Amino acid sequence: MTPTPGTPRLDAAVERSELIGRALETAQRAHAGQVRRGSNGRPFIDHPMAVAERLAEQRQRDEVLAAGLLHDVVEKSAIGIEEVRAEFGDVVGDLVAAMTENEEIPAYEERKDEHRRRVAESGDAALAIFAADKLANVAMLREAYLLFGESAGDELAVPLDLKVFVWEEDLEMLFGAAPEMALTSQLADELVKLWGDRFKSVSSQSD
Repeated sequence: MTPTPGTPRLDAAVERSELIGRALETAQRAHAGQVRRGSNGRPFIDHPMAVAERLAEQRQRDEVLAAGLLHDVVEKSAIGIEEVRAEFGDVVGDLVAAMTENEEIPAYEERKDEHRRRVAESGDAALAIFAADKLANVAMLREAYLLFGESAGDELAVPLDLKVFVWEEDLEMLFGAAPEMALTSQLADELVKLWGDRFKSVSSQSD
């Protein structure tokens, strides 16, 4: 398997762990041809790999890294949660299920609220994946924002202000459920940087 620049810890984990290697291969198939919104056209697979890299940095166990790689496959592909359980076991399956939003809730903020509450009740591993997911999302959007400013939000499913508000709510939940987790403080730092980027962009336009 070809190493991917920017994911050295994940690359090492893939070499070491058959489970993580299979999870990466499954994620690559599931997200083949998909592009991540708000990423300046980057392949979707870059996102779960970034999530798994963050988790590897925190020395999370193999099942957590595998679930990080697979956390979007149920939402974004034809793979069902039972297929994930059959292939990767109940621990990974439970974590992917915790990370899967309830698409039967049509309202965006209501769906995010329900998902946030469910993750908060799902344990430390689910919280770590959730935090790594949000951290990777904010970091990827910041890269696009530095190139395109406010128009970077044009690719998102909802307005940028709403997206940032939801991330703030996610961070508040993490501060309540996992305040000592390094990923929580890293997400806070990344959001502060995004706020700063937006402030500088808006200020320069008003000059």
